[in-house]
This record gives sequence, C-alpha cells and structure tokens, in this order.
Amino acid sequence: MIEKEKLERTYKELLEEKIISHLAEKKNLPIRQAMDIYYRSRLSQQIDAGSYGIENMDYRYLVQDLIENEPEVFS
Repeated sequence: MIEKEKLERTYKELLEEKIISHLAEKKNLPIRQAMDIYYRSRLSQQIDAGSYGIENMDYRYLVQDLIENEPEVFS
C-alpha cells in the first residue's frame, strides 16, 4: 500500500512539473512566476486532493482550463 501511495505522489509531482512548464511556455512567463500562479490556483488544490480524477487528465488540457477558468490568478 505504501508503494501505491508513493507512486501516486510521484505521478502528481510529475504532472505538476508538466503543468508549470507548459504554463510558462504558453504564457511566456518565467518558471518561478508560472509556479506561483499554479500553486495559487484551484487546479493545484484539486490535483492535490485528487478531486474528480482531475490528476488523470492531460496537462495541456489542464493548463488551458486554468487559463480560461481562473483568470484571477494571473493578476
């Protein structure tokens, strides 16, 4: 059971890295700023909690969703 938890945590960490990197590229932001935006978002909370199976979605879709549905995190 511990191995499964470690695997899930590693998967989420890799997903977060992909999201942050793609967000930085798509919005032409420094990685640090993209990281700040991501960690202030509802998306990061949902991924951390495993809500709605959102962590199983493609990172590109998740970045697009973040841009469209959470404009407040960009200000």
